[in-house]
Order: sequence, then C-alpha cells, then structure tokens
Amino acid sequence: MSKLTDFRGRWFVVKIGGELAMDKQKLAASVGAAVRAFLDAGIRVAVIHGGGPQATEMQKKLGLQPKMVAGRRYTDEATLEVMKMTLAGQVSVDVASAFRIAGVPALCTTGMSAGLIDAKRRPPKVMSGAGPDPVDLGLVGDVTGVNTEAFQRISDAGFVPVLGSLSGDAQGNVLNINADTVATRVAAKLGAAKLFLVSNVPGVLANKDDPSTRLPTLTPAAAREKIASGVIQGGMIPKVEESLEMLEEGIEAIHIVGISPNDAVLREAEQPGSHGTAFLRG
Repeated sequence: MSKLTDFRGRWFVVKIGGELAMDKQKLAASVGAAVRAFLDAGIRVAVIHGGGPQATEMQKKLGLQPKMVAGRRYTDEATLEVMKMTLAGQVSVDVASAFRIAGVPALCTTGMSAGLIDAKRRPPKVMSGAGPDPVDLGLVGDVTGVNTEAFQRISDAGFVPVLGSLSGDAQGNVLNINADTVATRVAAKLGAAKLFLVSNVPGVLANKDDPSTRLPTLTPAAAREKIASGVIQGGMIPKVEESLEMLEEGIEAIHIVGISPNDAVLREAEQPGSHGTAFLRG
C-alpha cells in the first residue's frame, strides 16, 4: 500500500462520467473528497468530465435522435450544439458546485479555453466493435496537443483545472472529443503518476451484470484478450483501448473505479485493485 505523500508534486488526472454530476452531494462526498485529499498531500490534480447522459436528454428534448457507434456518439452540427450546452454549461456548473461543497478550488472550462487542448477532426477509421469498415463519427476530434505549461500555471495559482471534453484547432473549429480520450492524453502529456476513470461501473467486470466479478488488475495482454473474447464490450472497449495506449506513453497506472462507496477513489489510489480495476504495465 502506497502513501499519497509518495506522489507529492506529481500529477493525478481524474476523469468523471457525466452521470456522476447528476448527484452533486454524492460527487462531492466521493470524487470531491478524494481530490481534496490529493491536494492536501501535495499532489497536482486535473479533472476531465463528460456529459453523455445530459447530452442525450437534451437531444431528446430538442427532438433529436442520438446516434451511437461502438460506444461513441456520432456528432453532427446539431449534436455539437447540444454538446456545447451540456459540457460547457450544465455539467460544468454542476461539477463546480459539487467541488465547492468538497472545498476543491475548481476552475471549470473546456479544452478550447486558452488552447489547453489542441485537436483535429478524426478521419474515418476502423473501430473495435463496429465491424470491418472505417467509421466516420462526424465532428469528433483527436487530441493533437496539450498545453502542459498552462496546466502547470493553473495548478501553481492554486486551482484545479476541470475541463469539459470539447476542444478544437487554432482556426476556431470546435470538436466533440470522448472524455476518456482527453483524460488519457492529458495524463500522458503531464507525466501523470495515476489516471482515474470514474463512473458508476466499479471496474472491468467479467460479467457486466455482476459487480462481484470485478477484475482487480489487468496487464495489457490480458486486457486485449478480454476484448477479443467479448468479456469487455460496448462503451468499455474505447475506455480500455485508450488506457492501454497511454500505458505505453508513460502513465504509471490507470484505474477504472466506481463512485461507491464514497472512499472508493481514495482507497484505490492507495491500494491499486482494491476498489476498481488497475491497468499495470507488464
């Protein structure tokens, strides 16, 4: 078991699913409390959030039909407007509110602000779980750069950068980016000691309907076998694939962890595999 103070001066990156922002008291007591503990231990923290459930709800209210491909959202012009409203508006404010309850000095924005994240439109590509043909996800971006100096300056000023997963390029083109993708790229560029992917799912499950089948640790080889055999499926596939790719780029450990119990994220930080699934190099 490691002590948080062992990571003093290092970065932890925390990604939270949009569904977690729907209960700000729970978010404050779990992720918010963990982030506060990290800060108290001298750890630098960056947070990335998604907004999938809120975007889907807003699309339906506007008479738009969400389209998902291999666990990812197809983004046309109308959908991009919805993502702006939810990620930069509704979810951003709700996360800021929860973190304020927890005493976390969150500075909430998106990757577009100050060029924190650079991105380009993703070309059609073959995706796991979507068949053999290349898939065009529309106005979806791939991260091409992370302004690590800006992250450092925000942290030095005493704030926690909290980004909704929108970004774009120097020409002002805005793109929707999978929040796991943003989190893994940010963690890699910051040289993060740990990346936490937090949602309502308590880790990678051998049986997706049975939390008791959680796999405590996975090596890259074991994870790829689980994808190939169909144990890992749906929206978990891109999450795991991004994790494996970023392990190769220097992140020391990646943790897929649930929000319950309240101390799950904090305990997973101290003892990998105890409250989630830890991806370790090997």
